Formats: sequence, structure tokens, C-alpha cells
Amino acid sequence: MSASAGQRRCGDFRTHYHQEMTWFPSPRSAVACGIGLALLLCAPLVFKGYGLALLIQIGYYGIAALGLNLVTGFTGQISLGHAAFFGFGAFCSAWLNNRFGVPVLIAIPLAGVATAAVGLVFGTPAARIKGLYLAIATLAAQYILEDFFNRASWFTGGAAGANANPIDLFGIPLTGDTRYFYVVVFFLVLLYGFAANLMRTRDGRAMVAVRDHYLAAEIMGIPLTRYRVLAFGLASFYAGVAGALMGHYVGFVSTESINILLSVQMLGMIIIGGMGSIMGSLMGAAFMVLMPEAVEAFFHATGLISSGADKGLVYLKEIAVGAVIILFLVFEPDGLAHRWRQVKAWWKLYPFSH
Repeated sequence: MSASAGQRRCGDFRTHYHQEMTWFPSPRSAVACGIGLALLLCAPLVFKGYGLALLIQIGYYGIAALGLNLVTGFTGQISLGHAAFFGFGAFCSAWLNNRFGVPVLIAIPLAGVATAAVGLVFGTPAARIKGLYLAIATLAAQYILEDFFNRASWFTGGAAGANANPIDLFGIPLTGDTRYFYVVVFFLVLLYGFAANLMRTRDGRAMVAVRDHYLAAEIMGIPLTRYRVLAFGLASFYAGVAGALMGHYVGFVSTESINILLSVQMLGMIIIGGMGSIMGSLMGAAFMVLMPEAVEAFFHATGLISSGADKGLVYLKEIAVGAVIILFLVFEPDGLAHRWRQVKAWWKLYPFSH
């Protein structure tokens, strides 16, 4: 029986497998996505200065977090060296532009490809181990690349760091937060769209099968090593592009900021946002970027910390980040994406309780 014009359908009416794999489960979701993208493009009209800088930071960290989610959330391979690939992409893009004169817009994806190649080198031996051994192997990759950054002055500038030139498009410099915001949004939409489409393909489903039960996947004929290495390569590509975007935005890349703490923060992004969730990667990145700002605003507003106690405030921010990660692991292990799906399900079934 068809619903009348005054009635509202509730529930899930998927009747075919292709409906499960579609990008937009309903016309309203497609319209909502379009409205959200339009609002995002209008963000520079609302946010200025520091607010727009935070959005740019969320953008390139969201790309890096999605790469980590591809290898950890979708394939089940833990990585503690993601920040090293993030830094390699930043240095590589600056090096290609400074040394060979490659335009920055071309150097950014080339840096992603070069970082993917490095990720494949480290991912090949790591693909044959799992658990704690894999965590130690990726941690070793972090320290190996950190040592390379410090010693290869021809590539990174050593302790002095490397300058990263601004993006130039057909002779028009894309300087300033407003112009660079649209550059980050372009790469963000492109890479998130690619990842969403990848999860609908045979390769994407094979990666999830490797995560869920690798023995059953192997019995079904899925080559475990191939997809584990592929996941490391994709994750490194995303990290390289994100690092290049960061470097050319800041204008300078230093070895000091590429450390194990950044890898832990990126791991926290996908834990808070939701493991195995594309949307959760961006939500986790936004949460991790904005939460320290909220902590600082809270302590200044309440007067618990004076404006001159910056060192103590830094420690409080780090404590807050660690506490939030623990709370999410205990009370919401599926992350913000799961909570958002529950809200949507409640709204879809309202006013019924079933």
C-alpha cells in the first residue's frame, strides 16, 4: 500500500544490493550533501582570519586522517608512523618545487605518489605481520624517516628546514587564507570522493574482508598481502598530499613538528571520528583541531588560568586530548560517526520507537 501525501515513510526500504552501495540512499541525502557543500564553499564569507585558518587545518588533517583510516579502520592494519609519511609529502613537494621548478599544483600530487612509493617499501614487510609486531614495525618506520629528515639536508634542509613556496595558478598567486581554502577544499572533495567510491568496489570490499576476518578472506581467495600493501600505499598517498598542503600553506617545513606525537594525534582522530568511517575521519579531525581551542577558551572565560600562563595551558590541552581519547574508547568506541548514524536513524523512525 502506498503512503498518502500526508503520511511519512519510516524505516529502511532497501530491496537490492546496489541500493546498499549507493552514495546517496535517498534524494534528500543528495540534496543535503549539495547544501552542505554549498555552505562549505561560502565559509570564507563567514569566517575570517583565525577561524578560516582552523578550517584549512581541519581540511588537510582530514585528508591525512582518512588515509590512516584506510589502512587501520578499513583494512585492520595499525600504523604508528603516519606522521612520518605526512612529513615526507611536505618535504617532497617543497623539494620538487625548489629543486626542479615543478609548479606547486603539480608537485602536491607528485609528492603524494612519491610518498606512496615510500609507503609501499615499508608496507611490504609490515603486511606479513600483525598486532603488536606490526605496531612496532610502523613505529620503526617513523623513527627511520625522522632520522632521514635530520640527515638528508639536500632534501629537507636538515635542522634549518625547507621553504615551501605558495601555490601559483596560471600566474595568479593563491596566497591568503581565502584562496588557499578553496585549494584545500578541492583536494578534500576529490580524495574523499575517491575513497567513498573505492569502498563500493571489489578492492574496497576485499580490504574490509581482510579487516573483519583475514582467515576467511584468504580461504575465499583474497590475497592478503596485496591488499595490505595496497592499503599502506593509499594511506601514504593521502598523508603525502595532506603534508604537501600543510607545507605550502605554512610556507615552511621543519623536522621538529614531524614526530611520534603527531602520529598519535592522527590515530586519535580516527578513534574519535570512527574507525572504518569515511565521514568519521573528517569529524575526528575537526574535533581534534577545535577541542584545544575550546579548552583554551573555557579556561580564559572562567578565569581559571591567566592569559600569561601559556605553558600550563599547553599541558592542559594535551591532558584534555588524552582524556577525550580514553573516554571515547570506553563510552563511544565507534566514534562520532556512529553517534551521527544513530541520530539519523532516530529522526527517520520518529515518532515511532521501533
